[in-house]
Amino acid sequence: MSVPIVRTLADLRSVVAGWRKDKARIAVVPTMGALHEGHLSLVRAALARADRVIVTLFVNPKQFNSAADLAAYPRTEEEDADKLAPLGAHLLYVPDGSEIYPPGFATTVSVTGVSEGLCGAKRPGHFDGVATVVAKLFLQTGADIAFFGEKDLQQLHVVRRMASDLDLPIEIVGCPTVREADGLALSSRNVRLSAGERAIAPKLVAILDEAARSLSAGAPAASLLQAANRSILAAGFREVEYVELRSAADLAPLELADRPARLLAAAWLGQTRLIDNVVVQPAAE
Repeated sequence: MSVPIVRTLADLRSVVAGWRKDKARIAVVPTMGALHEGHLSLVRAALARADRVIVTLFVNPKQFNSAADLAAYPRTEEEDADKLAPLGAHLLYVPDGSEIYPPGFATTVSVTGVSEGLCGAKRPGHFDGVATVVAKLFLQTGADIAFFGEKDLQQLHVVRRMASDLDLPIEIVGCPTVREADGLALSSRNVRLSAGERAIAPKLVAILDEAARSLSAGAPAASLLQAANRSILAAGFREVEYVELRSAADLAPLELADRPARLLAAAWLGQTRLIDNVVVQPAAE
């Protein structure tokens, strides 16, 4: 059984209107396609909490900083639909650019604070693109609840802030990062890794886990973060964009793990940018 696909806002709203007549609770899982088990875990979580689940597939040009990166992003709509079908997702929304950004579109949703630093520092305008498209998708689908992965932790914070600030009547749920057996966080970009790079990639989370244990034992962050940076480069990564300790609640920078925290990193392995984060338990615990 295949998952139904709609491509226009008019068709989407027609389906949703029928669900609303039945008092259905609607969930949305926004994606850019190239679905993997991480995305599918979000769909399963959505199905457990909603009567109807919409998966959106839109490669959003406004959140790319490079035309080459946008062009290289995998487009696998047919395979994505095949992966969704056995799960029981109720609708796949695949709008073209004009359904999201029609001629004359002139509005940008910009979230300050949680969007600054980390990926926001290296990818100017990226989170404006995320906030704008996600706000559109929330309004177009009319969903009651939305699901996002915690691997993209800063994105999750941006979306929560945006929805709260704009009084959007939607609950935002963050779901745990899904990993390969060797620890590598699942990402659509992992397909770009060569065999040699794929062998190196799990070292990123291993280094973060080791640093997180020391932080939880009360070690100050500054020297540990510097050491983690050096270890990532020594493992074979060509560039480290950041390794930072941030508050889990609001992404505020921390010098000590004196509250629930996350250790976040972004690094380049060959031509592939990998991001990850791990939980840091408060030292007092």
